[in-house]
Amino acid sequence: MFNMKTMKKNKLNVFLKRSKQGVVGGMLCLSVLFAQAQTTETSPSNPNVRLGQKALIDGDFKAAANHLQKALPAESGDPDVMYMLAYSQYQIGEYKKALESFGKVIQLRPDHESAYYYRGKASNILAVQTDLKISSNNREKMLNDAVSDYTKAIELNAGDAKYYQNRGIAYRDLGILLGTSGTANYDKTLATESYDKSIADFEQVLTMTPGKKDILTEVKKAKVYRDNLR
Repeated sequence: MFNMKTMKKNKLNVFLKRSKQGVVGGMLCLSVLFAQAQTTETSPSNPNVRLGQKALIDGDFKAAANHLQKALPAESGDPDVMYMLAYSQYQIGEYKKALESFGKVIQLRPDHESAYYYRGKASNILAVQTDLKISSNNREKMLNDAVSDYTKAIELNAGDAKYYQNRGIAYRDLGILLGTSGTANYDKTLATESYDKSIADFEQVLTMTPGKKDILTEVKKAKVYRDNLR
């Protein structure tokens, strides 16, 4: 007989499946509420994982990261635990740690498009933080890494517009970096190519979601940046 316990367990399974496919996005905190419904039989045996899940439900990402970190190395082979840890680290701005954790998720589950997406975002954020003492060459590498991660996410799910949008942003930021005279990696030709690719990605977003004003603005900005290269 289909009862409440069965329904709750099914909801948790849906959450885990959706997180692997990349459709959770910013809704992970809401979706992880399904974990609250786990029965004693289906809940994780590791107390730190249980505490981490509860902290995620409560929106306390710092506590979630602390508890889930304590669950390692025992749970380091579980991609779901690693994803929750990586997502928590991302949410509290620990982007370097998130990069490493998302990388472990990808090692365990190479088809985890959401891990590629968030690893790409973390790389992009770090690359453009001006207060960090990072060489322009390392910034370029991080932006190229972001592009690669978004590209992989697109290969896994070509129907998600946010992957193109974020890759377009990464290409734009790469164009800005490479097109800034005086930097060690200044290259007008590569900067132009980056802007062209950025524009192509933004236009793809407009094809998928016509009329988005923010993306129309991004296209105009990228064209202005490209056309004003010196």
